[in-house]
Amino acid sequence: MITIISSTNRPDSNSKKVANNYLKVLKSKSIEAKLLALDEHIVFTRDSAFQEMEEEFLINSEKFIFIVPEYNGSYSGILKLMIDNSDIAKAWNNKKALLVGVSTGRAGNLRGVEHLTGSLMHMKMTVHPNRLPISSVHTLLNESNELNDVSLQMITTQIDGFVNF
Repeated sequence: MITIISSTNRPDSNSKKVANNYLKVLKSKSIEAKLLALDEHIVFTRDSAFQEMEEEFLINSEKFIFIVPEYNGSYSGILKLMIDNSDIAKAWNNKKALLVGVSTGRAGNLRGVEHLTGSLMHMKMTVHPNRLPISSVHTLLNESNELNDVSLQMITTQIDGFVNF
């Protein structure tokens, strides 16, 4: 199973909209996937609810797609808290990751994706080399929160490589 992580706790975020586009592409290919939206879970306390979320979305997944919004030139604190509260060995070690940077600016959170790559590799994860920066994301989404055809083609190509990774 693949878990897509919308890596922000901001409601109605562009990251979650992009994550839903990834979920739609995976489901169209009959690939089992779930969306872990950090705006729907309390992840800064390791309690029974966190452990249930960890079991369902993290421990039971072999691959992860991180949708990573730009937070001050890096990735979000809520993602860092969620990772820090998890059982690193069970949730992350020897698993695979695909990274997608999202920003309203022009760099698609390249720096944040690079920071997250270092953290994931420290946790013994293998990061797919096709890390997609999505710049000016707010201009690529239509009124139904679907990405334009060019963006969807890039996502499909990225997913095809990751599925066989």
